[in-house]
Amino acid sequence: MSSIQKLTKTRNIGIIAHIDAGKTTITERILYYTGKVHKMGEVHDGEATMDWMLEERERGITITSAVTSCNWLGHTINIIDTPGHVDFTIEVERSLRVLDGAIGVFCAVGGVEPQSETVWHQADRYKVPKMVFVNKMDRIGADFFRVIEMTKDRLGADPLILQLPWGSEENYQGVIDLLSMKAVIWEEETLGAEFKEMPIPSELMEEASKYREMLLETVADKDDRIMDRYLSDEDIDPKELKRAIRTATINLETVPVFCGAALRNKGIQPLLDSIIEYLPSPLDVPPITGDVPATGKEETRPANPNGPFSALAFKVMMDRGRKMTYVRIYSGSVKAGDTVYNPGKKVKEKMARILKMHSNKRARINQASAGDIIAVMGLKIAATGDTLCSASDPILLEPIQITEPVISVAAEPKRVQDQDKLMDALRKLSDEDPTFRFRIDDETGQTVISGMGELHLEVIIGRIKREFFVETNQGKPQVVYRETAVKKVVHEEVFEKELAGQQHFAGVKIEISPRQRGEGNRFVDRCENPDLTEEFINAIREGIDEATNNGVIMGYPVLDTETSLLDVRIRETSDAMAFNVAAGMAFQNSFQQADPILLEPIMEAEILVPEAFMGDVIDDLNTRQGKISQITNKGTIQVLTACVPLSKMFGYSTSLRSVSQGRGTFSMQFSHYDKS
Repeated sequence: MSSIQKLTKTRNIGIIAHIDAGKTTITERILYYTGKVHKMGEVHDGEATMDWMLEERERGITITSAVTSCNWLGHTINIIDTPGHVDFTIEVERSLRVLDGAIGVFCAVGGVEPQSETVWHQADRYKVPKMVFVNKMDRIGADFFRVIEMTKDRLGADPLILQLPWGSEENYQGVIDLLSMKAVIWEEETLGAEFKEMPIPSELMEEASKYREMLLETVADKDDRIMDRYLSDEDIDPKELKRAIRTATINLETVPVFCGAALRNKGIQPLLDSIIEYLPSPLDVPPITGDVPATGKEETRPANPNGPFSALAFKVMMDRGRKMTYVRIYSGSVKAGDTVYNPGKKVKEKMARILKMHSNKRARINQASAGDIIAVMGLKIAATGDTLCSASDPILLEPIQITEPVISVAAEPKRVQDQDKLMDALRKLSDEDPTFRFRIDDETGQTVISGMGELHLEVIIGRIKREFFVETNQGKPQVVYRETAVKKVVHEEVFEKELAGQQHFAGVKIEISPRQRGEGNRFVDRCENPDLTEEFINAIREGIDEATNNGVIMGYPVLDTETSLLDVRIRETSDAMAFNVAAGMAFQNSFQQADPILLEPIMEAEILVPEAFMGDVIDDLNTRQGKISQITNKGTIQVLTACVPLSKMFGYSTSLRSVSQGRGTFSMQFSHYDKS
């Protein structure tokens, strides 16, 4: 098989959704039916192949995205099974950054839940073509068409129904395929490995014909050739219809929708067929773009195995104490033992070993090329989001967007002699997970760890104990605040000092002013001094960036502030170091005069509760300074959407159980920072 043929027969896909929608169960079925594994692992038994971490098996949730590959109809499908819990959003973010297509899994009862919206919009940001699988059609309360409406309303998607469910709840039997106009039913004796097609039952024929017509109308709107045949009442060749659906899916014009019940082994094989039919190969998506470091000019790299090597390190893991880096190759090829260049860090590193991953199992391979997702041993410096390329043809790809942590706890080893082991563990874990941070508090000397939520930090503490054999004591969770300026201030700072026998001088005049919430920090050069060099500007910018990491109220990072450089003073003894120091001092002193205030993280919470307990839940939210933005009806359950300060949500699950007699559930995700 030629390298181009190999690319056309490759699919790099992710499975994304809210927690408990059934992503891992679907992945397990895919691996079983493609012959990759010979026994289905169940999440509820703690035996899922893709949930290999002890924490995942204990909790029955996915924590870290796992990579595997399988073969179907002569095609290679590389799959990343992602977490559904909001605390592990970074795993979804970095997976979507390197994938060509995605399957959004929605529970037929819960529908499009909050984290489903989050991951869907992450995929939108990276322009990833998607399909939808409506899972759990056998569950009580399953409603396929309500999920379709939620897909339109909440996600702004244009769903294209290719299958209808044959029955629902306990009467769920299989699917009605609207392309072949056949009913499909699965054999329970073979664990769903065998299925048969049959004529559509007469009582379902009217509905099937109606949705077949809607399908043809929708596709005709997106393809002129289909439109001509549709208007002329000609028969439309199924191959031509599939080609048009594929084009519309890859162009993000529509989202094919399928259904099934993964736990009962129904609906997986047609989903596999559709991954091949409708989701793109690496050749079908636009070539990756990046900047040439020397010139700053944008350059594209087509998915060509014979082109210059370029790849993105999207995940780092510690494997038996050694660093393993997951890499997506966009162009070119690489062999085990090759030296690659990291243009962001300006270093060369050797790819000692190249591995093909199946969850936590691995196989050594000698070579990998464009379109492959691999793991590499030997890269000591590369981190999440780093570009790897050939030194002769360097390119810098867009990095991965990292979310800032919102919650902290103080941690210390139970035994004093374990302090060094704890610091080593924290360094390795922060290398793995860019949303996990740690620092030593200057005033108290405490080690403070920060993450995306209470569960995130619980998992980190558990891993420190199990993987690094360090037991810890923790304080109560603390909110990670931000600081911002309220008023405009102009300030000039002069730095003049003799260091190691050399005189240093710099004068910096800046203005700081507040920005709108969510706009972030910005540096503006308004200085017209002709003696100001690019080197000095960069030193000033770096000095201000460093100063924004520590505010003046409680030392939290500064947010939503604009810093304008108005003027500089330069002498013969001026240098970059002096300007860096002067800029940092100017920012700190001017920020102190700008009436700084604290900003705290505001969470968007979605609470599901029976109507009888609505009043008590609303009263409880009011005491937590919650602002209810929406109340919707979901059958017998009311859904409250509210914005609540994170500091008021500690212990909320216990409180909600108390006021709803154990029948209320909730999920929350970071929304924005605002005044505390």
